[in-house]
Order: sequence, then C-alpha cells, then structure tokens
Amino acid sequence: MAYKLDFKAPYYNIINNELSPTTETCHGVNPSTEEALPPVPSSAQADVDRAVEAAKAAFPAWRALSWDERGAHLLRLADAIEANHDEFRHLDVAECGKAFQTAGVELSMSLDHLRVTATLRIADETVEDTPERSAVVRYRPLGVGAAIVPWNWPMLLGVGKLGPAVMAGNTVIIKPSPYAPYVLLRLGELAAKIFPPGVVQVLSGDESLGPRLTEHPGIAKVSFTGSIATGRKVGEVCGRTLKRMTLELGGNDAAVVCDDADLAKVVPAIAFLAFVSSGQICMNVKRIYVHDKIYDAFLKAIVAFVRQHMPHGPAADATTAIGPVQNKVQYEKVKEFFQEAEAKKFSIALGGPSEVSLDKKGFFLPPTLVDNPSDEARIVGEEPFGPILPVLRWTDKDEVIRRVNAFETGLGASVWSQDTAKATEIANELEAGSVWVNSHFTVAPNMPFGGHKSSGIGMDWGVVGLKGWCNPQAFWTIKG
Repeated sequence: MAYKLDFKAPYYNIINNELSPTTETCHGVNPSTEEALPPVPSSAQADVDRAVEAAKAAFPAWRALSWDERGAHLLRLADAIEANHDEFRHLDVAECGKAFQTAGVELSMSLDHLRVTATLRIADETVEDTPERSAVVRYRPLGVGAAIVPWNWPMLLGVGKLGPAVMAGNTVIIKPSPYAPYVLLRLGELAAKIFPPGVVQVLSGDESLGPRLTEHPGIAKVSFTGSIATGRKVGEVCGRTLKRMTLELGGNDAAVVCDDADLAKVVPAIAFLAFVSSGQICMNVKRIYVHDKIYDAFLKAIVAFVRQHMPHGPAADATTAIGPVQNKVQYEKVKEFFQEAEAKKFSIALGGPSEVSLDKKGFFLPPTLVDNPSDEARIVGEEPFGPILPVLRWTDKDEVIRRVNAFETGLGASVWSQDTAKATEIANELEAGSVWVNSHFTVAPNMPFGGHKSSGIGMDWGVVGLKGWCNPQAFWTIKG
C-alpha cells in the first residue's frame, strides 16, 4: 500500500501515532533565500513525558515480534518514503540548502539503508555447549531510545538511527535539529501509518529539547550525532544517569595523496568528496595532503575541476553542485576561517575572502582551497564544516602519518595510490573509525560507522550498530 502525504499540511509532533500540536512553535529558514519556513512544534516537558510513556508502553509487544516481523515494518516504511520521493527531495533542498542532485542521493541512500537494515540479524553466540551445561551470549533490546539528529543530512542520519533501533526491538523518539525539522516530521507521519503506536515518535523543538530527552529517566539510550562540544555534554548526562549512548561527533578527515596517484581519477573524486553538500558532511575530506612530487600538478587540476564542474549557487537550481551553508550560525563560524585566511595572508588557490558576497540573500560561501598553510593554522587543525579546506605538501611517509594523526579527531581518513600495498601500509597507521584506500566516505548500511578519539563513542549501522541498541546477556543453562 502506497502512503501519500499532504506536504502542504501543517506540521505536528508525532506522539503515540497521533498528530500532536504544541502551544509554542518555531520555524526553520531556507538557506538559499533566508525566507522563513512553516511553523513547527516547540515541545515542552509534558510532550516529552507523553512520548516516553507511549514508547515504554509499546516496548514489550514490539520486542516480542520476530526479526522478520520488525524488518517487514522497515520495508514498508522504505516503500512509503519512495512513494513520496520527490516531495521529500524538495523539502530537503528547502530546509537544508542541499543541492538538488545531492538531495536525491540522500533519499536513495536512505531507502537503501532501511532495506538493508531490515535484513540484518544478531545471532546468539554459543560459547559452550556440553552434556552438562550451555553458555550463550544473547542480545536484548534496551527499551526507549532517543535519536538526536543533526541538520546536515536529516533523512539519512534519521533513518540510520531509527532503522537499527527498532530492528533490534527498541522503541525510538526522534529529535530533529531545530534548523532542519521538516523532513523528519513528515517521516514521522509516515511511520505513524506503519508502526504500532509508540514505536516511532518524532518531537520537534528548540535547543532545550535535547537535554529534556537525555536527562529523562525513561530513556534507556541516546544516539547523538553532532559536534564534539555538544557530544561531551550528552556524554556527561548519560554517564550521570547511566544511559547507554552512541556519540558520532565531528571529524577533520584527511586524504593522503601519494606521489604515484593517477590525477585523472583522484582529482575529481577528492574534489567531489571535499565539496559535496558544501563541506557539511562529517566525513567530507577536510585536509588534503599531497606528495611534494605531484603537489603543483594536483593543485592546478583540482582548481580547474571545481571551477568547471562544481558551480555554487541556490540549492533548487538543478545545475548547482555546491549550495549554501545551512544556517546563519554555521555561516558565521565558517566565515571565521575566511577571515583567518585574509588576516594571515594565506595563499588562496581557489575562492577565498575576495569572492565572499555580502550583498545578496542566502548563506553562500565560495568553494575555497588554501595553498599549503602552516599546520598550526585553524583551517588545518579544526573542522570548518563548510566549503573551505587546505591542501598541504608532504614528502616523508612517517611525517605525514604523524601530521594526519596529530589532532583529537579520528572519524575518517584515506590514502590514494596506484600501489595498493604502499597505500595500505600508510592506511594501517591512521587513527580513525573508517579508513579507505582509493576512496573516501564510502559507507554502507551493513558496515559500522563512527569515530575514534574525540570523534565519538560506539558505532552506528551494521550488526555492530544493532548490538549498540542491545544489552549483551550471558545466558547459562545447567542441564538436568
């Protein structure tokens, strides 16, 4: 059955499968135009309490279903999203400033995520089985989960939490970012048509809503994606209240380009992976280390590629590859990196402060490459989360490994070379949750996803992610 939504209808919280208004409202802003988007709920403590109680009531029956039965619900949700594909894509463009084609990619990845997650299973692990006794490790769902989703890729990161949570037998309350609540509120409407009451709920609100969820005694686990600074606060609350947690936090991903790299293949790939979604993906390439032997040729080639193939502009324009920064707060943060480049007179290979336009609407910044700044520069050590990054020279293998690993972040890293063995030798030394050879930001629903060091605790996705939504249980049987 195809569930079609009215995307012009008002927005409500989804509590216990009911459209639930709130007394107060808030709204997002279209990043391409700075125009206000429609009002959405601003949840109070009473809304959180209602949702938690509904989720707790739904948990026993949902946990009792088989893997196949729970998976069937995920497949129906995927079909329902697909039936509303174009409307979701347009909404993604409007609220996130995501380029039209990139929004289509997000929808495709979200559908794939739900459909693959529906096939995943956690098998019991038999540790001992003798005539006298057996010992089995089993995985039991936790209860009510809170999924706190950021503003950059709300659909994919939303279903990336929803899918594993409910597949493992939990109920879940989704909290979208106040900057991008629209896609997930509509997703909640679809879920209310498919899941039993209380299994999947969506609450919208301002910055006070996250703490209300993380501190609530009825929440068993928090799955949070966002900044390192906020992740530390979430971790403190979860530690104090003994909640389970998964934290997927900021990155500053490095790409190491070796002296034998095929520039015709590597340059387009790295350019796309650096600037797609305006550099606002945690696993975008954020630092490019290029061997001195090919540095000049690489820099010339990537500048030419971005100029020719990655135009920036309004997200709804089908020719746009790089849209605006998603919100005013982030726009001002990214501008600080442009200001650093100007104040310290960095060599700019592409874009830069001179191309920042302040006289038109929209949070637009030009794709910018900084030519070999010092390792002490903010643009090297910090994640801008915007369309600006450094290209850096290297000569010695041990030196570049040290430089890549020098910072607190450890989300992703890649090595690019025609010699796979040489690339693997470097990749084996990189400190990150995901490491790629001749690729970057390759992810899949059946592979875990998360960070090392300050880039996170635990992992989402795959069987590893499913287990993160469970308590392991030692189950002993003494045979009589």
